[in-house]
Amino acid sequence: MDNTKYSSLVKQLVDDLKGIFTTAGLGGEPGEYKLLTQSFLYKFINDKFLYEAKVFDVKNDYDTIMKMTDDDYEFLQMDLGNKSAKIKREDLIESLFNQQNEEGFSTLFDATLNDIAVDNNDIYSVETAGNTEVRLFDSNLLRDNILDGAQQDVVARAIINKLAETKFDEHIFVAGFDFFSTIFEYMIKDYNKDGGGKYAEYYTPHAVAKIIAQILVGKDQPENVRIYDPAAGSGSLLMTLASKIGTDRATVYSQDISQKSSNLLRLNLILNGLSHSIRNIVQGNTILNNKHSEKMDFIVSNPPFKLDFSEWRDDVESLPEYNDRFFAGVPKIPKKKKSAMAIYELFIQHIMYSLKENGKAAVVVPTGFLTAQTGIDKKIRQKLVDKNWLAGVVSMPSNIFATTGTNVSVVFIDKGRAEEQEDVFLVDASNLGSKVKEDNGTQKTVLSNDEEHQIINSFVNNEAIEDFSVSVKLKDVKARNYSLSAGQYFPVKIEYVDMTPGEFSNKMAIYQDELNKLFAEGKKLEEEIGKSLSGVKYEKG
Repeated sequence: MDNTKYSSLVKQLVDDLKGIFTTAGLGGEPGEYKLLTQSFLYKFINDKFLYEAKVFDVKNDYDTIMKMTDDDYEFLQMDLGNKSAKIKREDLIESLFNQQNEEGFSTLFDATLNDIAVDNNDIYSVETAGNTEVRLFDSNLLRDNILDGAQQDVVARAIINKLAETKFDEHIFVAGFDFFSTIFEYMIKDYNKDGGGKYAEYYTPHAVAKIIAQILVGKDQPENVRIYDPAAGSGSLLMTLASKIGTDRATVYSQDISQKSSNLLRLNLILNGLSHSIRNIVQGNTILNNKHSEKMDFIVSNPPFKLDFSEWRDDVESLPEYNDRFFAGVPKIPKKKKSAMAIYELFIQHIMYSLKENGKAAVVVPTGFLTAQTGIDKKIRQKLVDKNWLAGVVSMPSNIFATTGTNVSVVFIDKGRAEEQEDVFLVDASNLGSKVKEDNGTQKTVLSNDEEHQIINSFVNNEAIEDFSVSVKLKDVKARNYSLSAGQYFPVKIEYVDMTPGEFSNKMAIYQDELNKLFAEGKKLEEEIGKSLSGVKYEKG
C-alpha cells in the first residue's frame, strides 16, 4: 500500500478547508481551528461509519443504507457497536450535500453536527475537572464562529462540497498509526504553537515520542495497561506509546488545563482507534484537582517548564495528600519574572506519586535539572537514585523542539527495578541530528532514523558507546552529588603512540628547537619593552 497517495489526499482536504476559511476572512481567527478540526472530524466519522457498514456486509453502500427500513438501520448500528459513531441517515454527508440549496443551509449544517454530538455523548464527551461534559461538536459551530451572517451559508456549502468530493476508502482506515500521526501533526501545525498564550501547547516531535515509547516498553509485551499523561497537550506522546503497546492492550488516561488541547486529544484518539479511552480525558488543573487517583502502569509527559502559577501556588501546600505527593516541596515565587516558575518540578513529583509499584515513566525536563546542586531538582534526583527508581537519562540535541530553545533531556523512571540493579544508563545524544529551517524561520534539529535507532538500541541493550553512552553505578552517581550528566562519567582518554628511539629523539630535537626560538623571541621582546620604559619621562600637564 502506498500511503503517500492517501496522505496527499487527506492533506489536500485540510488545505482546501483552510482555503475556504481564509476566503471568508477567517484565516488566523480564534475559531478557525475549531472549524477545521470539527469539519474534518465529521468527514472522518462519516466515512468510518460507511467503511464499517461495508465490512459488516459488502452490500451496504450509501444507496442501500438509505433504502433500509428504520428497524433494519437501527439493527445495523447495534451490530457495529463501538466500531463507529452512531449517525442518523439524514446526518450522513451525502444526505446533507443533497440539501445544500435550501435556505438557511448553515443552520441545517449546525443541526446535523449537533445531532451527532448528542447521539454519541456517552462515547465522545470529554469531562472537565468540574464534572462538566464537553461535547464532540459545538452546538452552533458556524453561527458562533462566522459572525458575518451573509457568509454562513456560503461557508457551509463550500465545506459540504469539499467533504462530499473527497473519498476516504478502506485504505485510509487500515493505514495505521504512523499515517494518522503525520496527518494529525499537519492538520494542527498552525494551531498548536507558542502563539496560543500562556497555556500554549508544544507538539512533542514524533522522533522524541518514538524514542520514549521504544525505550519505555523495551522488549516487553505489556497487556491491559493504563497509560497516562498529566499534561497531555494534543496527545502525541500518548498516541505513540499506545501504538507501541497496541491500542487494544492499552487504555489512555489524561488531563490538561487547556480546553483546546483536550479537544485535539479527543480528535487524536478517534483517528487512532482509541475512542474507548475518550471518557478518561479530563480538562482541568492536574496539580490542584487530580482527577485520576488510580495508579498507572506507564506515564509519559512533556510538562510545561515555565509558567506563572503564583495565584494558586499556596493552595498546593493545602492539599490533603501534599506530603506524599510533593515530598520535595513547591517552587517559591520569584521576586521578578513569575513566568519563570519551575512548574515541571511539581509534575515530576506528581508522576512519581501516580506510578504503580512496578510502573514506568518518561518525563521531558530542561537539561539543567540533571545537575542542579540545590533545591527541589536535587531532592527529586536524590529520591530517584536512593529508591533505585532511576533507569536512565537521554540528553537530546538542542532545538529538538522548534518552539523553544531550551535544551531538554528525558528522565526514565522504573519503580520495578530489581534490588541487584545497581547502575543507571546515561546517553548524551546532544551531538546528533541535522539543523533544518522551519517555514516560520525558526531552526530545529531533526534526527534521522539511524540516529533514533542508535539512541534506542544503546539504551535498551545497555550498550556503552564511546562519548555517547555509559552505564554508571549508583554509588558513583551519589559520589558526584547525584549528577545525571552523561559527560561527567565518560572515561578520560589518553592516547599513546608507538615510537622508535630514533623517532623520539627527532621529535624532542624539533620541540627543543621550537622552544629555543620562543625563548629568543621572548628575550628580544623583554629588551624592547625595557628600552621603551627607560625612555618614558614625566611631564607636568
